[in-house]
Amino acid sequence: MPSYTAPVKDMQFLLHDVLQVGASGIPGYGDLDRAFTGAVLEEAAKVAEEILTPLNAVGDREGCKLENGVVRTPTGFKAAFRTLSEGGWMALDAAPEYGGQGLPYLMHTVVNEAFVSANMAFNMYQGLTHGAYSAILAHGTEEQKRQWLPKLVTCEWTGTMNLTEPHCGTDLGLLRTRAEPQADGSYRITGQKIFISAGDHDMAENIVHLVLAKAPGGGEGTKGISLFIVPKLLVNPDGSLGERNAVSVGKVEEKMGIHGNATCVMNYDGATGWLLGDLHKGMKAMFTMMNEARLGVALQGYAVAEAAYQNAALYAKERLQGRDVTGAKNPEGPADPLIVHPDIRRSLMEQRSFVEGARALTYWGATLIDRAHHGDEAADGLVGLLTPVLKGFQTDKGFDMAVQAQQVYGGHGYIEEQGMSQFARDARIAMIYEGANGVQALDLVGRKLTADGGRHVMAFFEMVKTEAKAHDADPRMAAFTEPLKAASKALQQAGMFFMAEGMKNPNAALAGSHDFLHMMGHVCLGLMWTRMAGAAYAALDAGTSDRAFHEAKIATGRFYMARQLPACAMHLGRIESGADPVMALAAEAF
Repeated sequence: MPSYTAPVKDMQFLLHDVLQVGASGIPGYGDLDRAFTGAVLEEAAKVAEEILTPLNAVGDREGCKLENGVVRTPTGFKAAFRTLSEGGWMALDAAPEYGGQGLPYLMHTVVNEAFVSANMAFNMYQGLTHGAYSAILAHGTEEQKRQWLPKLVTCEWTGTMNLTEPHCGTDLGLLRTRAEPQADGSYRITGQKIFISAGDHDMAENIVHLVLAKAPGGGEGTKGISLFIVPKLLVNPDGSLGERNAVSVGKVEEKMGIHGNATCVMNYDGATGWLLGDLHKGMKAMFTMMNEARLGVALQGYAVAEAAYQNAALYAKERLQGRDVTGAKNPEGPADPLIVHPDIRRSLMEQRSFVEGARALTYWGATLIDRAHHGDEAADGLVGLLTPVLKGFQTDKGFDMAVQAQQVYGGHGYIEEQGMSQFARDARIAMIYEGANGVQALDLVGRKLTADGGRHVMAFFEMVKTEAKAHDADPRMAAFTEPLKAASKALQQAGMFFMAEGMKNPNAALAGSHDFLHMMGHVCLGLMWTRMAGAAYAALDAGTSDRAFHEAKIATGRFYMARQLPACAMHLGRIESGADPVMALAAEAF
């Protein structure tokens, strides 16, 4: 069975040496000293390693079962969920007035990484609950907040979001679920939703579904959509649970991965629901949940890759295969370990350099969200720009890295006994749900680059320029700053191509959207590696007691800058080829 060890040292390095949270000036960050975050992370690591990791293979093997209208979760899930709930792990960043601990979103993100790496399918139950909490907190009435939030914070009740229908996924304007207003101010919700993660289970007393539906008078398309709170069990005026609502599970989907999470078909047959937010403004309210979910999925991309990498690295050091071409490294044994071979090193370095870079980018993104929560409009704009990059790039690459980790095992990686296939199968969904990655690329190029007159992307380029310039006096940093400047220049050149050609032929831009998203992802990780290298050199210059850690950080970053960042030139070449190679074949020729 695969193992997992939470990378607490690297998490601490990012929080305190790279992000320097204590000196950031973000409200609430002043309390995040090294001792405090270390204590939180060490306890989270114990939960991840001792409780969640052993259940990962169990969930994969047993899956979820629909019995007499109730979904039964895998062995051990209920007890583990109760442990996390009682430990307050679900409520780290929730508002104290609703039972939360009031910590910054950043701390939720860091802890969440450990839980996802340990057991992605299990963590989705509380992850979706966190999203429902955020949506009700942002858009609910005071009465709704009092009624729903305290139970969501403790995870006595859990939450879901219901968007997709059998005939529409991304194009929500086509949805058919209807909401009929009632005399008492409630609505009757009728329709079917599919692919609903955590749609039903036996780990909580109630499930609070957030459902998109069309109410009368809204017109066609997405402008007519509203968002509704539809509980599994109705709630009595005194807060106790009442009768079963008219919502049921039609089936539990059989999936490629995340078997421990119940992906349900949900049937709403005149179920009672209450409007959340403004009538016919449901997309705005739902996107509070969707944007948070997309950042959570971006984290899933590298968190699963982290667990896969750890096991691949261990295997490579233990498995004896072949001899080092420069001379035997294990002369007393029949062969040398896999780790001596350059192609194995290449694979492991690709995995490691991606994971560590993506971790830094995600944590930085969480600090931007905390700034945005306190009214920083520039941070909010930057989060909007980076969200499709984080989600699309990190899940594409995260899946690639999980496959590479499996490949290190050779044929043994294909055998279920080793458990490596689960990482690849679980990681695969992250490229699809919460907005498929092709849609993320279209959103980036079609909307986010030009938002607010292009102000946010220009601010990003200026940020990259400033970071590179800050290290001009340190020749050691040239291995980071020069590739970063070249990659940023290529990204800007791609943007200029879109401006020049996109107005004449929109397909010229859209055909290059996937490549642009990946270019920007590489530049983002190049920026993170430059920051991390600067922090590592500073620690070495100060006489750190852990030279090996910081020297390894620099070597890993140099690999990324030398071997991964040049992909930007390839992506630029593809973009500048325009739409013709992509659109040349007539539809009937496929």
